[in-house]
Amino acid sequence: MKISNVLKLFASTLILSLSSSVIADTLSDTQARGHVRCGVSQGLPGFSNPDENGNWTGIDVDVCRAVAAAIFGKGGDEKVEYFPTSAKERFTKLTAGEYDILSRNTTWTLSRDAKIGLTFNGVNFYDGQGFMVRKDLGVTSALELDGASVCVNTGTTTELNLADYFRANGMSYEPVVFEKADEVVAAYDAGRCDVHTTDKSGLAAQRTKTAQPDAHMVLPETISKEPLGPVTREGDEPWSDIVFWVLQALITADELGISGSDVKNIVGDTSQTPEVKRILGVEGETGAHLGLPKDWAYWAIFEVGNYGEMYERHVGMNTPLELARDGSPNAGWKNGGLLYAPPIR
Repeated sequence: MKISNVLKLFASTLILSLSSSVIADTLSDTQARGHVRCGVSQGLPGFSNPDENGNWTGIDVDVCRAVAAAIFGKGGDEKVEYFPTSAKERFTKLTAGEYDILSRNTTWTLSRDAKIGLTFNGVNFYDGQGFMVRKDLGVTSALELDGASVCVNTGTTTELNLADYFRANGMSYEPVVFEKADEVVAAYDAGRCDVHTTDKSGLAAQRTKTAQPDAHMVLPETISKEPLGPVTREGDEPWSDIVFWVLQALITADELGISGSDVKNIVGDTSQTPEVKRILGVEGETGAHLGLPKDWAYWAIFEVGNYGEMYERHVGMNTPLELARDGSPNAGWKNGGLLYAPPIR
């Protein structure tokens, strides 16, 4: 081998090694920085949306808050910096290191997982794509949309599913595409298209942003599977493990009936089961396995609540989205849903 080729190989190896080392210690960087950096949507009620005071709220926001609480302890849920990002730019900014977690109603797919350099860390909402129309359009099924104009967010699985559905059913449509979700709903509300399509939870959220929410309806068809969850960069398994297991702790707490308001009393109850004691850090060394304090899950639950509390607080029947959990895939596995966390031990 020529010396020049050896030098090129050495340089390439060095660059890869350095870039990996930069990516591969997110936990230490986060601890030194003093806060978690979280990529969120540009405003989707129930998932990640700023309130009137500019405070970010939603299920996706709570995932980042819980991770921060697990790392920093009491009050740690406030140690989060939020980065609103478009669907088109979300992965590029994550892999470039602009934030540590992408928690932005993002669908887990094979190509995203295997090709782009992403790690999906569980599912915090099971969804599916649907269609919203004005009631006065006079349609009751997506199969009646042949020739319709459809507003859609570009750079998403939504755009691809839309094409698949119309092609599979021998229908034509006119896509009206926008980069930002708010641009999609504004165009639909202004009558620039007949149909708005996205995940059904997103339709419930975007419907609240229209001038006359009661004038719109979501059609019954669900045309895709959309498992949504937090995403991290490939190459930093310890950090991805933390994000994954924090989410699993919130799901497990829901299953065991450990609420944010009661966890302080439960942790001091010596009659609790070994499983509860392990989760709350009274017994075992789960924190050490993650590079976190032994009470990492306790603080995540204390500051954010369990999964069920998150759900009801942001998207449940007492919110504008009115998404029933009972009978949905987002119910716990004991109640007929898909939420099932691996054992924390």
